[in-house]
Amino acid sequence: MEHNRAIVHMDLDTFFVSCERLLDSRLNGKPILIGGTSARGVVASCSYEARKFGIHSAMPMRMAKERCPEAIIIKGNSATYSKYSKLVTEVVAANAPLFEKTSIDEFYVDLSGMDRFYGCMQYAQEIRKKILQEIGLPISFGLSNNKTVSKIATGEAKPNNALQVNKGIERSFLAPLSVKKIPLVGMKTFQQLCGLGVRQIGTLQEMPVALMEDTFGKLGRVIWLKANGIDNSPVIPYSERKSISTERTFDRDTTDISKLKSILFAMAENLTYQLRRAGKICGCITVKIRYSDFQTKSLQRKIPYSCSDHEILPVALELFEKLYDRRVLIRLIGVRFSDLVSGSQQLQLFEDNEHLNKLYTAMDFIRERYGDRSVMRAMGMQAKTISRSNPFNGEPPLLLANRRI
Repeated sequence: MEHNRAIVHMDLDTFFVSCERLLDSRLNGKPILIGGTSARGVVASCSYEARKFGIHSAMPMRMAKERCPEAIIIKGNSATYSKYSKLVTEVVAANAPLFEKTSIDEFYVDLSGMDRFYGCMQYAQEIRKKILQEIGLPISFGLSNNKTVSKIATGEAKPNNALQVNKGIERSFLAPLSVKKIPLVGMKTFQQLCGLGVRQIGTLQEMPVALMEDTFGKLGRVIWLKANGIDNSPVIPYSERKSISTERTFDRDTTDISKLKSILFAMAENLTYQLRRAGKICGCITVKIRYSDFQTKSLQRKIPYSCSDHEILPVALELFEKLYDRRVLIRLIGVRFSDLVSGSQQLQLFEDNEHLNKLYTAMDFIRERYGDRSVMRAMGMQAKTISRSNPFNGEPPLLLANRRI
């Protein structure tokens, strides 16, 4: 029940910067910018020392350099960050009774009932201590009876600290804070709230919920509840198998290798689009083949977290080539992307290739407007007859299913 809940939100401090500092201690205490290093690059992450100059994520690198000429600029390395993210996940998994990984550097832990054996604050501190000692990454957390308050508390605790909000004081804790602190309140919603004269959460708490619903629809009620410290959403158990997948069964079994590769390529390309549309990145690719005698084989590979075609599609094709060794008729092929977490946009900011970024943006816009198969690479053209079925099997892209292929 809600009154017994103890929810911890844990967030690695300036994660990308902290990883780079683990590799090179000379970066400690200095203003660091992570992102594209070209003249048209963008800041993906920055150190607290750089933030003092008004630098923030998604700022053009050129502007950031003007504000802080002495800043050290480092091109992001998704392989490094994937490695450390997975190391932290292993520590959390080994010590938390129930946890949810919501992004490459963010977790929720449900410690409900643990206070009967061990103080929840002390238990969370022990997990934090293990991450600091075993991996060396600074991490902050907030503890309360729900996800929203805990997430906001983490933001108030940073950097490298912890904050507990006891039951009964959620509203008073939230009241003096900016409405920008509320999850789901982006810049557009913030500007609309400012237009209503609402800048602090306390003002929003006193507003009639009906006014919020009239202004923002269903989202208005959700924001109002969060502002009042009300959030009954559960911690969803994390699973590396959380995935999206698609497969194709042929009308006639085939050994046409050109056609098979084309179809596989098209399926993988569509899944990468689905990842970007859902704001997700994947850490594992699996390819599956079923032969005419119903013998089924699959092969998988862990990859640095990504949602980019040029990083994922070659891996899918390579897995197929390694897997297809019988030269027997094939009746089905499939692709699965697993180990999914949020974070596509931030990792994409590492890219200096402006052409690729613009290409993905343009292709995704066309697909959003005219359908998933309205634009595709030449190699996948033989798959134009492929089924248009959603790889999420009818579920909205944000509701990713736990399924095996």
